[in-house]
Amino acid sequence: MKLIYRYGIAVIVAILDQITKVWVDSKLTLHEQIPVVPSFNITLAYNEGAAFSFLDDAGGWQRWFFIGISVIVSVCLIVWLFRMTREEKWLSVSIALILGGAIGNNLIDRVIYGHVVDFIQVFYKNWYFPSFNVADAAITVGTVLLLILTFFEKDENTEAKN
Repeated sequence: MKLIYRYGIAVIVAILDQITKVWVDSKLTLHEQIPVVPSFNITLAYNEGAAFSFLDDAGGWQRWFFIGISVIVSVCLIVWLFRMTREEKWLSVSIALILGGAIGNNLIDRVIYGHVVDFIQVFYKNWYFPSFNVADAAITVGTVLLLILTFFEKDENTEAKN
């Protein structure tokens, strides 16, 4: 996969994430819900913490901590993408999805707003999964793809030895 496509996926994820967040933030008030289908709402929520609101009420230092982590992880993923071969198509897709999500969610949101804008709410009866966004979904899909590749992809060097 060409280098431009690898980074293009990350850029598209980050842009799509930001466009959806700006739209939801401009249309809804905090915690307002728009039912879409049963068990799925669009709901504006802010998260100053990490996944599942971890450290949400830590007093503000976590913003800079998560920005720093995001910069370090993003630089590592950018270098990893650069070093991949053309044959590593699915691996580059998974890393690009994770990179786009990290930039959209943890870097842009935290630098501009000081919190992450979440708006996708999935629930069943009285059980609610923590709200998330496009960047979270991209990170999750990228991570699942990376795990599948790690555990189920055949190693050509091992097969050659057998």
